[in-house]
Amino acid sequence: MPFDQTALASEQLVASDGFAAADRFFQGEVAHLSGGRSPFATAEAWTNWLVHLALSPGRQMQLCLQASAAMLQVSDPPGAATNGMPADPRCAGEEWAAWPYNTIAAAHRVCQAWWSNAATGVRGVSSRNEQLVAASISQFFQATSPANFLATNPEVQRVTCERGGENLIAGARHFLADASGAKRMNSDALVVGKTLAITPGKVIFRNRLIELIQYEPATKSVHPEPVLIVPAWIMKYYILDLRPQNSMIRFLVEHGHTVFAVSWLNPAAADAELTMDDYRRLGVMAAIDAINKHVPGRRIHAAGYCLGGTMLAIAAAAMARDADTRLASMTLFTAQTDFTEPGDLKLLIEDSELTWLDSLMSRQGGLTGGQMGAAFQMIRADEMLWTPFVHRYLLGETEHPNDLVAWNADQTRMPRRMHSEYLRRLFLNNALARGQFQVAGRPIALRDIRVPVFALGTAKDHVAPWRSAYKITLLTRTEITFVLASGGHNAGVVSEPGHKGRSYRILTIPDDSPTIDADAYLERASLHDGSWWPEWQRWLATHSGSPVAPTPIRQALCDAPGTYVFAP
Repeated sequence: MPFDQTALASEQLVASDGFAAADRFFQGEVAHLSGGRSPFATAEAWTNWLVHLALSPGRQMQLCLQASAAMLQVSDPPGAATNGMPADPRCAGEEWAAWPYNTIAAAHRVCQAWWSNAATGVRGVSSRNEQLVAASISQFFQATSPANFLATNPEVQRVTCERGGENLIAGARHFLADASGAKRMNSDALVVGKTLAITPGKVIFRNRLIELIQYEPATKSVHPEPVLIVPAWIMKYYILDLRPQNSMIRFLVEHGHTVFAVSWLNPAAADAELTMDDYRRLGVMAAIDAINKHVPGRRIHAAGYCLGGTMLAIAAAAMARDADTRLASMTLFTAQTDFTEPGDLKLLIEDSELTWLDSLMSRQGGLTGGQMGAAFQMIRADEMLWTPFVHRYLLGETEHPNDLVAWNADQTRMPRRMHSEYLRRLFLNNALARGQFQVAGRPIALRDIRVPVFALGTAKDHVAPWRSAYKITLLTRTEITFVLASGGHNAGVVSEPGHKGRSYRILTIPDDSPTIDADAYLERASLHDGSWWPEWQRWLATHSGSPVAPTPIRQALCDAPGTYVFAP
């Protein structure tokens, strides 16, 4: 069942912490109106910037001169200098070259360049406050782009004339449907269990947090070490088992691997107190225990994706500390273990922001998928909000979702306590990289991990930037093969053989190698065209034993993809 938006609030108010619960209750109500954002963080940033600018007469004079120059640029021919501000690609078509649209677009771009410049370089403004002000300015100009309005977008005007306004009527229908909460994607071609997530398998284990799926063998012999896939619980697991042609799980099975995958529970209000350690114990460790029962005596190739990879690294470090040798290797897909460069989310990770977010989650029991999506939309508004806005509401276009888009719309929730611990302990305090993260009351260290590691970063990743993912090479003392693939956080992972335009770099760093920083990696890593999947499969095979007969599936609870994946 979804989070109850009000039931938990009264329970929090009468909790034993009394006054603190009252504060949390009140802040939760305010946070509900602000979308979980702190009402003070951005205000503090702007105040910090304004006060320092007010006491910087030299900078003020410089900005005045730049403003005068900027006004002259508007009348210059298209392509005039804008202090390095790139043109809005949505205003770059032939129709935008005609007056008055070229002047409108140039004025908007010049103003954005001036304000972006004004936000930076003021002496005394903290780096974080400068970034927040710059982000606010960027979001304002993304929202006010002439491409977003019928009156200033020549392409929308042309389509409106050609279709007699039918596009605006269709857009209004889309808007009303979206406002009513109707499901936007109803494609018979993209249905979980029918066309998506259909690699044959069985659920062999279930607890309150996971279902463990074992996939049926597709070869006469298999590598003896099974592969365990731990996906992120932010979204449904089947991103790695989409359609047969781009299913990583099917690819592994067809290449002689015994594959297990974790399918996470979609938590409800009753699960609000699940902790990070619950996800380690009931998730990663429970899956390893279950695999040991089904294929006893075999070490496991464990692979974690995004947040699932971070949790796998935590579990692997704890296992190494406790002399648990059940892992044969560890693979991390776009996963961070050092959070000093956490990507675009860094603007939302600060004490005040996390306090108000925690209050919102206390009110609801957690964070909804829509609220998670809104955070990413705000950070990348031009790509994720305004471009779809124009296509759906002004041009009246009907979406034709592909499998990744359909998967992305299948949102999940986050338990309050786990998500709060994750953001504070990892993002804010960077406890894992600092050696301050504790499991069972004792600290763990990534440098204790001795199994070989395969780590993947993607070149256009805004969630886990590849340079951040690369820091695993600085935190461990084991052999690491690092691959930098083309694409983004999701599309770079779902990069099956035959996918056009794909490429990757690869370099193996021995355990006794001197430090190789990210720039040196780019110079040394060999570049290859195509998918990185075969490279990973060969790496797994190299670190596996001689092939054996496959182990039949026993004691199945139900067919794959199981039941947890269908939870709304």
